[in-house]
Amino acid sequence: MAGVTKVVVLFSGKGSNLEALIERLHGKRVGEDEIRIVPITNRPDAGGIERARRHGIESVVVDHTLFESREAFDAALVQAIERHDPALVVMAGFMRILTPVFTSRIDAINLHPSLLPLFKGADAIRKSFESGMKVGGVTVHRVTRELDSGEILAQACVPIDANDTLESFTKRVQALEHRLLPETVVALLKERAAG
Repeated sequence: MAGVTKVVVLFSGKGSNLEALIERLHGKRVGEDEIRIVPITNRPDAGGIERARRHGIESVVVDHTLFESREAFDAALVQAIERHDPALVVMAGFMRILTPVFTSRIDAINLHPSLLPLFKGADAIRKSFESGMKVGGVTVHRVTRELDSGEILAQACVPIDANDTLESFTKRVQALEHRLLPETVVALLKERAAG
């Protein structure tokens, strides 16, 4: 019997990866089920809210500034996620360091703009660009208690050309993100549907 497979997408900023997931997956089918993207953000002013709205999707806002601790915010975030009973939780530009309150309850994947384990944490694109390496890239990995350290699910490279600027390299990294993340989500949902 056909049903709905929900994918919660956590985001904090412009939401370009959220939009890529909506365009590639929302309303499409995996097996018998229809995929429904559920956007959740920690910032009431996040640009991704408007991007989702243009596709007829309202975002859930759990404003981190209203909580006295990371743990209290994470507890509220976990509640908001569990309310939707998602098949998958995807962090796509979600700029929060998560506590065990989150990581012990939620099985999530994260998109990171470097070839992990290189350049963990913030500003990874700039660090890749300035590293002297010939390639940068994108990683999709499982979320664990340790920042950017979970099992690597997918990676892809972007060449760093001699005539690149940080801006031109960043654009190519983002274009790769918009391809790799939806592909990985589809693969995980198909794996889950196959049981």
